[in-house]
Amino acid sequence: MTKSRNKDQQGTDDQYGGFHAGFAVLAGRPNAGKSTLTNALVGQKVAITSAKPQTTRHTIRGIVHRENFQLILVDTPGLHRPRTLLGQRLNDLVAATLSEVDAIGFCLPANEKIGPGDRFIAKQLANVGNKPIVALVTKTDLVDRQALTEQLLAVAQLGREVLGAQGWADIVPVSAADGFQVETVSTVLAGFMPPSPPLYPDGELTDEPVAVMVAELVREAALEGVRDELPHSLAVVVEEIIPREGRAEDNQFLDVRVNLYVERPSQKAIIIGRAGSRLQEVGSAARKGIEALLGTRIYLDLHVKVAKDWQRDPKQLVKLGF
Repeated sequence: MTKSRNKDQQGTDDQYGGFHAGFAVLAGRPNAGKSTLTNALVGQKVAITSAKPQTTRHTIRGIVHRENFQLILVDTPGLHRPRTLLGQRLNDLVAATLSEVDAIGFCLPANEKIGPGDRFIAKQLANVGNKPIVALVTKTDLVDRQALTEQLLAVAQLGREVLGAQGWADIVPVSAADGFQVETVSTVLAGFMPPSPPLYPDGELTDEPVAVMVAELVREAALEGVRDELPHSLAVVVEEIIPREGRAEDNQFLDVRVNLYVERPSQKAIIIGRAGSRLQEVGSAARKGIEALLGTRIYLDLHVKVAKDWQRDPKQLVKLGF
């Protein structure tokens, strides 16, 4: 089902020994499995995951290295109908990203029927221009064969409705949880990348700044286990990452100071928990991921602050990095 390159593109293949490299975006509505698939493709955690929708706030570039191609994955916030200024800015971020990539992977969960949100996004993607769009039917481990077959047919029909008779450039069922067809996804997307030398050094998995990844790991830990009482009004800012004074003998112990911002005092109480128990759990969970990321022991100092209605305040959005 994959479309081949045209002759003009093939004429430059020899220049780079048949190597291809480029950018692909994973798009889809919130909680469609984009971040989990990014991590599975890269082979290491570069994007945070959560059972709560709209977890991703930044575009995370995960770099997939293979013998004959390099695929740079851009994981975006989920496209949605915005209700706040933050939501609009996230949608604008997605639109800007879509215009700059070589191919688009549209994630549609196998365990959820296609709805208005999927159709809205499909139309947005179709309007981007002449970009190959691969439909990725995610979370196949959550359905049986019959349900998967029905979903694949429904996804194909959506492609014909939005893109015309040719439909999607390809349709790939995949499960990041058990590895089903993860490698196929990378190969299919790489098929649309232009002839090019590698764009990043071998072994580099992301170009995200360390502070951004640390903040995302703290956000992930803070969101884990919190139900609907805490909506997505949580922002995390890393204030500093510095060597611990008095540890000059190995210079391997870091102090990491992080602020968590919520919109209301009641949300602050939820994050902190009774006698600080909840915040202690957040710190313990986040510390493990941060130490693995930085390759050294850390002291994680967390503070929870209230920034009233920051999702709707342009000045506070800028201060918090949006």
